[in-house]
Amino acid sequence: MTNKLRLGFLPVVVVLLLALLQGTSLAQQPSPDLPPEKAKQFLELLSDPELKAWLEGKIPAATDEPGLSISEDILRLEAGIRARIGALGSAIPRLPEELSRAADVVSRDVNSGRPGLVMGILAVLIAVGFGAEWAVRRALARTRSAVAQEDAGQAILFETVALLTFALASTGSFLAFGWPPLLRRIILTLLLAFIAFRIVRAAARLLFAFGGATSDPSDRPTPLFESEASTRFWRWRVSLVAGFLLFGWAIASLMPGLGFSREVAGLAAFLFGLGILATAIDVVWQRPDGRGSLVKQSFLTLFLIVLWVAWVAGLLGVLWLGIFALVLPTALRGVGAAAQAFAGRSKRSGAIGVVLNVLIVRGARAAVIAAAVAWLAYIWRIRAASLAGSETGGFLITGLLNGIIILLIADLLWQLSKALIEYHMNLAPADGSSADQLARSGRLRTLLPIFRNALAVFIAAVTVLTILAGLGVQILPLIAGAGIFGIAIGFGSQTLVKDVLSGVFYMMDDAFRAGEYIQSGSYKGTVESFSLRSVRLRHHRGPVYTVPFGELGAVQNMSRDWVIDKMMINITYDSDVDLARKLIKKIGQELAADPEFAADTIEPLKMQGIDSFGEYAIVLRIKLTTKPGTQFGIKRRAYMMIKAAFAENGIKMAVPTVHVESGGETAAAAHQANQTLKKSKAPLEAVRDTP
Repeated sequence: MTNKLRLGFLPVVVVLLLALLQGTSLAQQPSPDLPPEKAKQFLELLSDPELKAWLEGKIPAATDEPGLSISEDILRLEAGIRARIGALGSAIPRLPEELSRAADVVSRDVNSGRPGLVMGILAVLIAVGFGAEWAVRRALARTRSAVAQEDAGQAILFETVALLTFALASTGSFLAFGWPPLLRRIILTLLLAFIAFRIVRAAARLLFAFGGATSDPSDRPTPLFESEASTRFWRWRVSLVAGFLLFGWAIASLMPGLGFSREVAGLAAFLFGLGILATAIDVVWQRPDGRGSLVKQSFLTLFLIVLWVAWVAGLLGVLWLGIFALVLPTALRGVGAAAQAFAGRSKRSGAIGVVLNVLIVRGARAAVIAAAVAWLAYIWRIRAASLAGSETGGFLITGLLNGIIILLIADLLWQLSKALIEYHMNLAPADGSSADQLARSGRLRTLLPIFRNALAVFIAAVTVLTILAGLGVQILPLIAGAGIFGIAIGFGSQTLVKDVLSGVFYMMDDAFRAGEYIQSGSYKGTVESFSLRSVRLRHHRGPVYTVPFGELGAVQNMSRDWVIDKMMINITYDSDVDLARKLIKKIGQELAADPEFAADTIEPLKMQGIDSFGEYAIVLRIKLTTKPGTQFGIKRRAYMMIKAAFAENGIKMAVPTVHVESGGETAAAAHQANQTLKKSKAPLEAVRDTP
């Protein structure tokens, strides 16, 4: 070892020795009274001032400026990219030599001097697999009916069985014999790539055939694309991408075992990547279902080329971020549409059907996003700290990825809760339901919106706190601060607290429900909706009142159980009261038997008797008992029928009249009669308005 190399290792040795001297363990042997001679020389050497100064200059400083650290990371990244591209460029001249060496390895260790042995074995294995698959498909076709052929679940099941038969027959036939290690590895890798390629093609074919949306589970399955040309176009492109990807992976992974260097294997992978790039660019420019503008196509082409260059440069994180940004939105739409179509054909109904629909649709989308996040986490498992420049940055990146998973779980829980709440709100009462069942249904429609809003706030708060905890934020002070802030709001916003608490007690008392007509002071109308602090009333003439719960006070509910409507009719003194009673009773029976009013009539129209003797008429009191809100139509029809019946039977309606004669005494009498008439109007109007 040269002196320069010794001097280079000297600072490291010194630091290690000092650390060992400071951290001496109990397991060490006790030192003798006098140190050895060499130790004395070493200690004297360390006490030399010139050596100390030289060591201090060689040991790097403990702290660096943050800006220098970031710049060093950028320079290190640039140097790594340059070194990677330079290594790939230097591998190109070695291609002939490595190809010749690999040919010798294949001829000697794989084919054993028999050219085409690998391809022959592969052809035989594939033929065996196809033969077994054909036998299974033929056996299944005998038991598969015409209806089952159009069912997505049955088609997926039969396709899975057929592909599993092919895989077991081909791989089992190969593993049943003994083969040289290298030949065994090559055959298995290529066979697995072929099986994966067939799985991708089958999945694409099933998706294109059964991925169309349907509104009725009984409908026949519809294809994902409207035209057969679009289906062929996408099926061919999917096959090309799968072929380049799977067989490229297989060949690139086998090349180092055949004597190729890693750089040459990387070049082969990049060449297969060029095939994927060319297919993607062809999709951008030739897609039959809407090509978009020229600017958009040019931008997408440039974006794809940049992604391939990032792959060549070794920026895997940037590569996968770009791929997900390009593919993930379309994948989410496609998976969501296919999941919706699959869920639409489900025979489940009721609450279980709602839950399954949400789990299938939202769960499929969440699974795609979770798979993308998991793959990014795998890619960045080592590079996270270096990309961020520190361990804290890597921790933040991991926390953000975990936060996405938490958001997906929270979204799934919220969608499940919201779908169940909407299902129960829209659940109409069955025909012939009892009054208690109708009341329970109305109360649910009233309380569930409030519960939904409270649940949304709860899920959002728990989600935010969980994400912050995953990022390393201490959430206990936040919880304590939120409690103090809530108390402050309670003292500072007494009106708001009054409104919220009043609404809670109104709901507990079941004072009103959605769809009922209520009146409180000058506010009246049909209850349309609620919030945490107010109720929304629709007046029967159209205006909308938004009334805080704290201002309602006593509530008059006009939509519960039944309503009694009382009417006043004036007839002349010479009319037959008993005949009028019989006519009114007959009219009441006719109205109760009328199909238009029979369901709403609780007690038919009838006369209760003579209410009073007026100055010019006999006042008859009539009562009608109906369901709430239906009395107005019945009363209008009753008035028309009573007027017609009274006219036919000689019963006259009394109206105030004044008879004027000439002469002073008669004029005075007329004036007195007018005054009496004016005084009598007010009490008569009051009698008409009484319930």
